[in-house]
Amino acid sequence: MIPQLIVGLGNPEPKYDQTRHNIGFAAVDALARAWNISLAENRKFQGQYGEGTAPGGVKIRLLKPLTYMNRSGQAIQAVTSWYKLSGESVLVIYDDLDLPLGKTRLRLSGSAGGHNGMKSAIAHLSTQNFPRLRIGIGKPKNAVNGDNSETVSHVLGKFSATETQLMSLVLQFVVECVELSLKQGVEKAMNRCNSCTVEAPKS
Repeated sequence: MIPQLIVGLGNPEPKYDQTRHNIGFAAVDALARAWNISLAENRKFQGQYGEGTAPGGVKIRLLKPLTYMNRSGQAIQAVTSWYKLSGESVLVIYDDLDLPLGKTRLRLSGSAGGHNGMKSAIAHLSTQNFPRLRIGIGKPKNAVNGDNSETVSHVLGKFSATETQLMSLVLQFVVECVELSLKQGVEKAMNRCNSCTVEAPKS
């Protein structure tokens, strides 16, 4: 399967910029820069949207829903309905607490795993059978089982300076993984994307 729409999940307000939960937005921004695609607010699609040509001559659409995380599916559905895209042609990029920093996971399908943005995407696409790329943000250092407040402040917190350096390398790797998905299909890209760990530069 070759994706036709790539969606990054996040929250729209400036206070959420650069937070761990908005790494999906950062990934789409990185793709837009790499492919020279300009993103602009599109009311019909309830998000920042752009289209252009990715490496290999593939026509691609990029979307950052501006609906807030737990209603992301509304924006995704607006684009898929308008362009008559199947759910399977949508690649969703988002943050994952259960993966450490530097790890990414590309999958062809699966559950939401407790992620509200993905719950909304699955509900609006009426299927779990669409590819997703999870970017590890790690668990809070002092996490106690059942302590939700610690998790929320971690997810909505910003990366440290050292983590920011690492995440810029992760985003470069994400661009590489997505380009491989577009050229060879998600299945082939999974081998590369899931077997590597991006490491912080040696100081």
